[in-house]
Amino acid sequence: MAKQIQIKYTQVSRYSHRFIECLFIDNEFVDAVSGRKFSTINPADGKVIAEISEGDKADVDKAVEAAKKAFSRNSKWRTMNPYFRGQLMHKLADLVTRDLEYIATLETLDNGKPYTSAVEDVQAGVATLRYYAGWCDKILGTTIPTGDTSVTLTRKEPVGVVGQIIPWNYPFLMLIWKWGPALATGCTLILKPAEQTPLSALYTAALAKEAGFPAGVINVIPGYGPTAGAAIAEHPEIRKVAFTGSTEVGHSIMIAAGKSNLKRVSLELGGKSPLVVFDDVDVKEAAEIAYNAIFVNHGQNCCAGSRTFVHSKIYDEFVKQAKQLALNRKVGDPFDSNTEQGPQIDQEMLDKVIGLINSGKQQGAVVEAGGSRKGSVGYFVQPTVFSNVTDDMRIAKEEIFGPVQSILKFNTMDEVIERANRTNYGLASGVITRDINKALEFAKAVEAGSVWVNCYDAITPQTPFGGFKQSGIGRELGEYGVRAARELDSPLPPLSLSLSLSLYFSSG
Repeated sequence: MAKQIQIKYTQVSRYSHRFIECLFIDNEFVDAVSGRKFSTINPADGKVIAEISEGDKADVDKAVEAAKKAFSRNSKWRTMNPYFRGQLMHKLADLVTRDLEYIATLETLDNGKPYTSAVEDVQAGVATLRYYAGWCDKILGTTIPTGDTSVTLTRKEPVGVVGQIIPWNYPFLMLIWKWGPALATGCTLILKPAEQTPLSALYTAALAKEAGFPAGVINVIPGYGPTAGAAIAEHPEIRKVAFTGSTEVGHSIMIAAGKSNLKRVSLELGGKSPLVVFDDVDVKEAAEIAYNAIFVNHGQNCCAGSRTFVHSKIYDEFVKQAKQLALNRKVGDPFDSNTEQGPQIDQEMLDKVIGLINSGKQQGAVVEAGGSRKGSVGYFVQPTVFSNVTDDMRIAKEEIFGPVQSILKFNTMDEVIERANRTNYGLASGVITRDINKALEFAKAVEAGSVWVNCYDAITPQTPFGGFKQSGIGRELGEYGVRAARELDSPLPPLSLSLSLSLYFSSG
């Protein structure tokens, strides 16, 4: 396996020096105006992968001018038949598929997620891109009768130049979530990838040029939030900002949007999502659902089921099952096909996760598994399970963004609904039960943008995704992603309810 890793690492290093250390503006790879660079780090060993040009306001200004020109009334992009715009997106999907292994390798090196997970992310991105390619020629206006001799026609126009700021936990997939609806509606865009994970975004920009997208339609500016990100949020010529990241930064983006030009804002922010397990379930199967809900992507998942509420009648057995699953989880080299969990993204995140784990110990939660850093090289954390967790503990209130399962005990439906909603977040939720009436009662009452029944993370390109309260504004994916990128539409859909009931009802 070590040989395979070395081959992949050498291949990435060889190609990265061609172009993915630069900014991508107006279909060209260019150095930052300032000439500054920053390091992108392999979190598995802490070593530098490449030095990346650091964009800031001057570079954002250049990208905006290119995007404005590409969006101008008589430009190639604006006058393109929507069908052919869709074909360009399909061509990009074809090229991503061609280079899938290489992009997945970039993701694993830059992010630390297991290579098999990175492949799945890229495949999901291709599916999402193709979904939105199908929307290009299906954005229709309406006719409205307004009198005996007149009729009103409506046109659903693209918003214009869109700024996009994405996180490091799903670098390629979040890029596609942002690009897909913007391109489908005919917008042009400036994307800032997270400074921790810029490589896949820059490589995908190269593929967009190869696919034939006109100059200025797609621009990628790596850099830091307070400089490049702020320049996007504040820019008077950017008409919409789409952001995925922390609630704290979401507040700053809304302030910047209001102070500049009242640009539209869509925000997908943090979460502290409840997963409720009733006492009528198969405990082993329920524990596996809950295990995947929290530990997927090293716990670095905004909608992770990070508060596991378990009925008191099955609590002890559930904890036993959860403990064993965590102890069996293989942590290590993300290029090893047996690895289920790689490192956290960087030292800062490692310190945060360990700090919250320590707070759980200090506040009286019981460590059933893990509870410490793993090794001394790279940013690895042991899969951790806490029992005897109470609502007032930090691990039950704060978003950990790490492989930490907090298991809380409950007795009644009314009690667990009240406790589940006792949070400033409302991104996602789940319920595990054999009783459809319990499932629907919980789904109706919980304050969350998605409710998953007897499953978790059931996210598809067609399904709207977003949160209540301080988990965000607007929705991504599905038709609602398209709405958010054009005039005349509201981006807010109803709650999304996903059901997976065959587990319990297949026998009739």
